[in-house]
Amino acid sequence: ITRKAYGGAYDVMGSKHLGADINLAWPTAQIAVMGAQGAVNILYRKQLADAAKEGRDVNEARKEFIQLYETTLANPYIAAERGYIDAVIEPAETRVQIIRSLRALRSKHQKLPPKKHGNIPL
Repeated sequence: ITRKAYGGAYDVMGSKHLGADINLAWPTAQIAVMGAQGAVNILYRKQLADAAKEGRDVNEARKEFIQLYETTLANPYIAAERGYIDAVIEPAETRVQIIRSLRALRSKHQKLPPKKHGNIPL
């Protein structure tokens, strides 16, 4: 993962949840249920409303909550800690890590379940 991996798109594009063998991420990756902009509007809606009532700058409060969301939830180190990815690697190490992963998986044999039905002729 080099940049953003959000929600269902992340899940269906080779995530650990669907059985991917190796998942690596760069330090710049953002892995979360949704992007910070949308998440902040939902998660911190009460605090943003309170800021507006108190006459504080809502945009400034939103920026602070976005920063908080990105550092506490949408960073690759949290994802690695939770087991969603295998490792956070430096971009310069990408080629080496991919080669290492492919070598480790070279002898992997995946046993598929037997087919129930053949392909129908069209």
